[in-house]
Amino acid sequence: MPFLFKRLVLFLSITAAFAADKEHPVFRPDPAVRYPHRQTNEKVTIAADPYVSGEKVQTAFGKLNPYEYGILPVLVVVQNDGNQSIRLDRIQAVYTGPQGAKVEATPASEVRYLRGPDRPKVVTGPPGIGKIGRDKKNPLAAWEIEGRAFAAKMLPAGQTASGFFYFQTGLQRGATLYLSGLADASSGQELFYYEIPLDQ
Repeated sequence: MPFLFKRLVLFLSITAAFAADKEHPVFRPDPAVRYPHRQTNEKVTIAADPYVSGEKVQTAFGKLNPYEYGILPVLVVVQNDGNQSIRLDRIQAVYTGPQGAKVEATPASEVRYLRGPDRPKVVTGPPGIGKIGRDKKNPLAAWEIEGRAFAAKMLPAGQTASGFFYFQTGLQRGATLYLSGLADASSGQELFYYEIPLDQ
């Protein structure tokens, strides 16, 4: 009986895992060296890729396109080809427009509050009676926003970390992504900053 119970538990856990994968498909970015917009400093390569439209947006965010709601998602892939671990817990991302205007990244946990749910619609019935329609869900509350956000705190040698930073701006020709705050884990010495073009 215990053997059958264990098999049942294993079967149910595998079934649950497959269901979770269907609900939240895996998103696997390419290695940093495959992106056209990248920079290498001290054996650390960082690539940046803005997500505005097309199939890649659907792959990352499903039915949601954050750009349609005034949010520019920028995928950042950090590849550590050095011998030391890198601290990423103080990484800062700033979008810089062609005229020098700067926009700091909005924390992923705050993106949902940039656009609240639509007000309920009142459907009129007979005189003096109104019916309240259903509220629409806030599209920016989708799990992908936080689930796909850049969250790595440490990057061991030979490893890659990736995720999205979110900016309240449109993508402009000549814009760049400025990244700073990366540091050598053992010495604490900050690495050079990265300035990566975002032109499509």
